[in-house]
Amino acid sequence: MELRQLEHFVAVAEERNFTRAAERVVIVQSGLSSSIRALEAELGAELFVRSTRHVSLTPAGQALLPEARRSLAAARAGRDAVAAVDGLQRGELSVGISQVLPPSANVPEILADFQRTYPGVELRLRQGGPSTQLASLRDGSLDLAFVPLVDPPGADIAVTTLARDRLMFVCSPDHKLASRRLIHLAEVTHKAFVDLPPDWTVRQLVDRAFAAAGLARQIAIEVNDINTCLELVHHGIGVTILPESAEARGGGLAFRPLARRLLWELVVARRTDGPGNPAARELLRRVLGGRPRKDDG
Repeated sequence: MELRQLEHFVAVAEERNFTRAAERVVIVQSGLSSSIRALEAELGAELFVRSTRHVSLTPAGQALLPEARRSLAAARAGRDAVAAVDGLQRGELSVGISQVLPPSANVPEILADFQRTYPGVELRLRQGGPSTQLASLRDGSLDLAFVPLVDPPGADIAVTTLARDRLMFVCSPDHKLASRRLIHLAEVTHKAFVDLPPDWTVRQLVDRAFAAAGLARQIAIEVNDINTCLELVHHGIGVTILPESAEARGGGLAFRPLARRLLWELVVARRTDGPGNPAARELLRRVLGGRPRKDDG
């Protein structure tokens, strides 16, 4: 059993799709399929239930997944230890990021500067919801994560707030509410909302605000990315509520303040006992800069 095979297995298990998994590990799909078949032959068990539309884990695959993740994390830890001796001349750094990054956090700029300074360190970025990112921190497949949070993540995860962004009502420029100075939640309960999945922080904040006000709203469409959400709103299919920083890609959409102030918070998260990766420690130092090391969780 080779580490590369385990990497291929984890990619398919997480992506639930051979095409996406092949793109993720940079291999042709036929090569990925051969690697998985060889692993199944060695273990004497099928790891996936395959169909034309869906890939899922068998009981054997479910048993192998946590062990595979631990093996890959241990291998990375060994490489990181060598990288520390080399002074970050080589190594790997896996970072989770949110689809919305407030400009005040300077995350893309910091990542770009880090990559220029340490070109031998392979930087891998992964988008995902907060629950997915935190799970990846816990199992060692991510070193750091830049994620929005609503609730404290637990004692095993340390977080530091990097930026706060207010939530705004968003509609097409010709919408009758586009020129309003303030938008009250009660005014929009009958509007069709284009919204994000329930596990997204923005959705949770908005759901809680309507519930606290004793209001219900109409969610017409759910999408799992900001750009699609904005595009649908632009065409008048519905309205939405998003962080103000999303206005930069809003293409002329009307972003109007809410009368009820709602704040979206971006944090940098890492395991409380880490990060053990020297590249991650250096990136964290750069992110925090002169910021007081006050952890929120």
